[in-house]
Amino acid sequence: MEFGPILRALLRNKLGIILIAVQIAFTMTVIVNAIYIINQRGELMSRPSGTDENNLFYIRSIGFGQNFNEETTVADDLARLRQTPGIVDATVINTVPVSNSGSSSAFLLEPGELASSVPSAIYYADHRSLNTMGLELVAGVDFTEADVLIRESSSNANADTVIITQALAEQLFPEGAQAAIGQVVYTPSDQAVRIIGVVRQLQAPWPLWEDIENSAIFPEIVIDGASLYLIRTEPGEQDRLMPMVEEMLGASNEQRILRQLRTMADTREESYRIDSVMTRILSIVIATLIFITAMGIVGLAVFSINRRRKQIGTRRALGATQGSILRHFLVENAIISGFGVLGGAVLTIAFNMFLVQTFNMPRIDWYYIPAGMLALLLVGQLAVVGPSRAASRITPALATRSV
Repeated sequence: MEFGPILRALLRNKLGIILIAVQIAFTMTVIVNAIYIINQRGELMSRPSGTDENNLFYIRSIGFGQNFNEETTVADDLARLRQTPGIVDATVINTVPVSNSGSSSAFLLEPGELASSVPSAIYYADHRSLNTMGLELVAGVDFTEADVLIRESSSNANADTVIITQALAEQLFPEGAQAAIGQVVYTPSDQAVRIIGVVRQLQAPWPLWEDIENSAIFPEIVIDGASLYLIRTEPGEQDRLMPMVEEMLGASNEQRILRQLRTMADTREESYRIDSVMTRILSIVIATLIFITAMGIVGLAVFSINRRRKQIGTRRALGATQGSILRHFLVENAIISGFGVLGGAVLTIAFNMFLVQTFNMPRIDWYYIPAGMLALLLVGQLAVVGPSRAASRITPALATRSV
């Protein structure tokens, strides 16, 4: 393959080549960063919460009237729920994972040492919370009914025992989860709390929180006028039981209203809705840019071939094969695409640096750039195959005929 004729042919249409190369560079910059963002969002959305999400739903009970007794109502409701066929277990809890609403605090190894505090999401639930959520206890023991503290929401006193996640345990005690068992930690109000158990995972309610794996469960029932019941069903029973539970609770006490009957799966979908929409939009942008770039390459190739029909026919008459004509245009396009992806690599790095500095996004992994270059080169070659094959079939008689 002689590169001299190819380069001379390219120089005859400098503007078209520059425009296509710039288009390829721009496309690569956008799609590589977009794919990286899509993958990052996908990893966030697919993170497990640590709970049995597929079989969990919740409902909120809000009491009203002077005769409404929340403590008694909660006890009666939990008893009914736990005795219902198809329900594995139920608990009363202040919030659920990945719901974008909840409580947070911090734990200290020594009272008053706020500078070394470790942040954590706080869950308040009764002694059946681990079984209800389907959490895996990796060290220590579960709560007992005697551990549960029933308190008013105005009280700042916490129960004196706590179960924490493995991630939180490792931040507090680098030796690991087992080393955390029996240790005493302190709340920001200097209350001492003893760690009795460690679960493998329980995500915080806030999907974008950097310490999302740090969570703690206090064995408490908080009396605040609104009780949130988290209910775990046997597999396949959720859809049947949700309306049944709502009807049962509504009939058992008329001095309350029931709201927020939702599954954990719906909660996850709602919390990640913006991320999901973003990934779909970026996917459409990627497909559109690739299509436009491919059409631009096809257009340039067709234009170039039509201008050189007689030249191609002359080469065929001098003995050039269809294969050599096909290779000529493939190499020509590879050169154009090569300049485009090299420029795209530079622009991709620059644009990612802008995103990192302006929006605090993570740096792109190095392998995205060569992968993007190869992908755009392949797209360019596939786009030009059709016009190149058409050029290779030009006959000497047709190419040299006077118009």
